[in-house]
Amino acid sequence: MATQHISSALQPPALSDAYPMANPGYGKRSTPDQRPRSREDFTLLPTRERYVAGFIDHLPEGASMSVKQLAKQLPLYGQQAISKALTALSVAGHLRRVRCPVDAGEETRWVFRTFWSRTARDNEWWTAYLATETARPQPTAPSVSAPPETNLPSEPLPAVPQQRTAPICDPGPSPAYVALARLGREDHRLALSADDCAALEPRAAEWLARGVSVDYLTTALTAGLPAEINSPVGFLRRRLTTKLPPNLPPETTHPTPATPPGRVLVECTECGTPGPSEALPDGLCRPCRETCDTGPGDPSPVLPAPPDIKTHMANLRNLLKPV
Repeated sequence: MATQHISSALQPPALSDAYPMANPGYGKRSTPDQRPRSREDFTLLPTRERYVAGFIDHLPEGASMSVKQLAKQLPLYGQQAISKALTALSVAGHLRRVRCPVDAGEETRWVFRTFWSRTARDNEWWTAYLATETARPQPTAPSVSAPPETNLPSEPLPAVPQQRTAPICDPGPSPAYVALARLGREDHRLALSADDCAALEPRAAEWLARGVSVDYLTTALTAGLPAEINSPVGFLRRRLTTKLPPNLPPETTHPTPATPPGRVLVECTECGTPGPSEALPDGLCRPCRETCDTGPGDPSPVLPAPPDIKTHMANLRNLLKPV
């Protein structure tokens, strides 16, 4: 079914029943109190953003909102163009990328969501809405109960000789190493060798030690890639260093009133830097917002000459007039 609110010059592709869905708790989440769909939706946006917005608006709840998946479904634009379109839609007030803490037994996990609003909202509305948004508890793996005592043998088992104990198995590569090794599958420009993965493993492990998930690490390293990457290991080393998330204190079982349990962190739509909603107006951190306002390579604005210089030049012209 084609979208009805986009001009006939550029129609998003029809949605397929096989569109990939995110894991439970992740993906697209629609905000409440949106106006009904109409032909006037997104008409004030540029062509590319209008095209992407019309497609996202018809995605079901929980649909995958990664740049890679959207680019697969929208062949007119590549991943970099889709990333820029999402940034523009964030500035226009249609979406916010957030991560929500959820209780998963003895630990707290982060669920990543993209909140979508067909109706453009200002920063005050997003801040108030996200302040009341609480994370929904996610299903955890069922615990295996111990067998009843009646099934236990009446006599103790004989001690196993020391020489018969099973050897300790190799734990295998660390999650940080595996995340780095799989970057080449996400994007061929980030393919690393085994030595490269081993060299970057300590930096990636520091990310995981600060409470982020492997999915978050992968998204931060693959978001907004340049057109060409000459040295994947150098590029990733720089991102792992400059985008290192803050080292948050360990969370307690009973959080204090200053840190409400359901508080969400907004992620910069451009670079993925997390922070409170009020610190990321338009869904952008300060460096990305400044870049968005000025644009890379924009010429410096031409300032008008001060009035005193104009007066001085006029006086000179009057003096040079022939008598």
